Amino acid sequence: MTVGKFCNREVIIAEKNSNVTEVAKLMRYHHVGDVVIVDSNGGKAKPVGILTDRDIVIELIACDVALDTVAAMDVMSYELVTAREADSIWDTLQIMRAKGIRRVPVVNDAGELEGILSIDDLLELFAEELNLLAKVPFREQLVESTTRP
Repeated sequence: MTVGKFCNREVIIAEKNSNVTEVAKLMRYHHVGDVVIVDSNGGKAKPVGILTDRDIVIELIACDVALDTVAAMDVMSYELVTAREADSIWDTLQIMRAKGIRRVPVVNDAGELEGILSIDDLLELFAEELNLLAKVPFREQLVESTTRP
């Protein structure tokens, strides 16, 4: 299974010089907890950071910083971990776990933003897989009951 197959392709983005208040409004409007900060040089969106609702609360609100005076690039996570579309789900999950991150922007071979993969997406995928796995014993019993002499 590849990251590209399961990532969310509807990514909310903002330019790195966007005002944090504008970014927070995007989060509220789209009901998301993060916005991928991009540099759209030449029309192609390349992720340069990520700004989460937690970043805004911990770094700004808790420190009484006026949100309208701060740009996204001033608060965003700069050590951006990305995954390529062809990367395996398992390998990406291991990186997310090791780095302690909940969301990974997904990029193409040119480094352009294609989607985002979150822990929530992975939980949904694994829950579906576990549900199918849980049905195996019952299916086995059904098969055995129809093949008895």
